[in-house]
Parts: sequence; structure tokens; C-alpha cells
Amino acid sequence: MKKYELAVVVNARIEDEAREEVLGKVKALIERFGGVITEVIDGGKKRLAYEIQKMNEGFYYFIQFEAETTAPAEIEHRMRIMDNVLRYLCVSREEE
Repeated sequence: MKKYELAVVVNARIEDEAREEVLGKVKALIERFGGVITEVIDGGKKRLAYEIQKMNEGFYYFIQFEAETTAPAEIEHRMRIMDNVLRYLCVSREEE
């Protein structure tokens, strides 16, 4: 298993409950493809570098997990169509 970090920017205009629901769906997606979540970091609400879908702010989450090498492509493929996810990026982490 390899270590990865998934950065997710969630719509800032939705309610707290809806935001938690989106985060739950992302976690479930990681686990669905055999990933083991090691840490979830709430980056808070931040101003975006440029406007995305007429929004200037978003909530940032950083999810660290371990998974097989095929998992990140599957996760990103399904995140592409998720509602209220403005941007996402999955990167490989250095072995410690």
C-alpha cells in the first residue's frame, strides 16, 4: 500500500450539515476502493486564488490515506461528478 493525500475544496455557501455530508461521501469513496484513512485535516474556510463557479471562498480538507496504486484514479474519476466539490487533487506522499 502506498501513501496518498487528497486535497478537497468544498463549496462555502452550503450549510455545515451538507458540508459534513460531502466529506463523509469522500471518505466512503476512499474506503470503497480499499483505502485506509490515517488523518483528516480541516483547513477551514479560505479565499480562493481565482473565482470558481462564481465563488470566491471554499472549505479546504486534506485527507491522508493508504491505498493500492489503482485507487487514486478511481477516486478522482468519481469525485469529478460530485456536487459541491469545487476542486480536488490526489498526490502521492513521500515514504517516511
